[in-house]
Amino acid sequence: MVLGRMKSFLGKMVKIDQGFQEAGVGRLLDVYDDYLVLLTEEDGVVYYNNDHIESVTENTKEFNIGFPEDIEYDKANNLLNLLENQKLKWIKINSEGPVKIEGVLYDVNNDIISLIYDEEIVYVSFNHLHNMSID
Repeated sequence: MVLGRMKSFLGKMVKIDQGFQEAGVGRLLDVYDDYLVLLTEEDGVVYYNNDHIESVTENTKEFNIGFPEDIEYDKANNLLNLLENQKLKWIKINSEGPVKIEGVLYDVNNDIISLIYDEEIVYVSFNHLHNMSID
């Protein structure tokens, strides 16, 4: 989606990727060059990789959910920096997709995201990051 168009949805209720597995409904909190921030009723604050957003639906009656006005969330100038700031925190990646995974963020770079889950280290391609939430 075009960045300028996405910014016009700030503060509004939207549905991201309607009809897709990783659809999210909530209030659009912020838009950056490569990610956006959505406050959802189900998962709280979710960060979406702009490269994987295929559609946006603007506010309709069915999206009319009440949210607090003064929500706090993590911010960074790009998605890589956002992830770097979450090291050693529990995160969920691709909450509804076939590559969903959660664990403690161990390391991240432009190519690979490393998570510790139980006794394993799981490596996820940075390109396959559609969305994430931080617990």
